[in-house]
Amino acid sequence: MVLLKNFFLNLLFFQYPLRWFCWFNRRREGVGVAGQSRMVWLALCLLGLFLPAAAQALVQGEILGVARVIDGDTIDIQGQRIRLHGIDAPESSQECLSSRRVAWRCGQHASQMLAEHIGTTPIGCRLLDRDRHGRFIAICRKGAEDLSRWMVANGWAVAFRRFSLDYAADEERARSTKKGLWEGSFEMPWDWRAQRRAK
Repeated sequence: MVLLKNFFLNLLFFQYPLRWFCWFNRRREGVGVAGQSRMVWLALCLLGLFLPAAAQALVQGEILGVARVIDGDTIDIQGQRIRLHGIDAPESSQECLSSRRVAWRCGQHASQMLAEHIGTTPIGCRLLDRDRHGRFIAICRKGAEDLSRWMVANGWAVAFRRFSLDYAADEERARSTKKGLWEGSFEMPWDWRAQRRAK
């Protein structure tokens, strides 16, 4: 629904007005228009044909670009906040316990692992929906690699089963091999958030 809405808003408020301007300019050329004025109209027409890459990507249901990692399940591309589909990672201030019962900043570390894995490689995100915070929910890929799957498979996030079972099998494998967070013990991110809200 979000993508369909973006498409029609683009047509209504951007493409149609500029096409009308172009048509009107062609009609005016028949009665003589100054060269400078024609250049202004031409620039507007070209703008309608070549939308900024980010805006056009939104209309087409995809965002492309270099990502800035916000936390273990959220990134930012060109000012657009994007929640990775189907996963939940520890919050930035969340702590976990190692196998030796030592507390460590697992949420911060999960963010760092995602940032290091992405690096400066451009990321492509296929938009699915928006969450209640207004962020896009998307399947994001580094090349052909699904970043949500990579995070869960390496134990830095868990499958968000409340919304999707896409990565449940990856979580089970990470748990059985004690990867990442599973090396020790931790609260599920949604439980950790609920406890903080209750305080």
